[in-house]
Amino acid sequence: MAKIISSPAAPAAIGPYSQAVVTGGLVFTSGQIGLVPATGELAGDGLAAQAEQVMKNLGAVLAEAGSSYEKAVKTTCYLADMADFAAFNEIYAKYFVGKPARSCFAVKDLPKGALVEVEVVAEV
Repeated sequence: MAKIISSPAAPAAIGPYSQAVVTGGLVFTSGQIGLVPATGELAGDGLAAQAEQVMKNLGAVLAEAGSSYEKAVKTTCYLADMADFAAFNEIYAKYFVGKPARSCFAVKDLPKGALVEVEVVAEV
């Protein structure tokens, strides 16, 4: 049976979904954008501030599930502008030091006008 994960240290879901689900020894996170949990607002207008907040949010959800960045096996990353790819990689590399498999896409729009969104599959 799947277990629903909800961390008070990460923003509440802004739609009909869970922050994460644990099943079969894996945690599947929903995509996190750079919302500050206390305010529900984006961490800033720039990629760096938003990406750092995304990582904090993911870390909180992974911890609540009994996992961590080190246990990540796959990430999917969405950027509003592929011109931010190098800057995003610098921040991403500080957290995902184990170099999990990854896909990264530029997309037309992200929720709330965010510049970056990341989802993770990790072992628990």
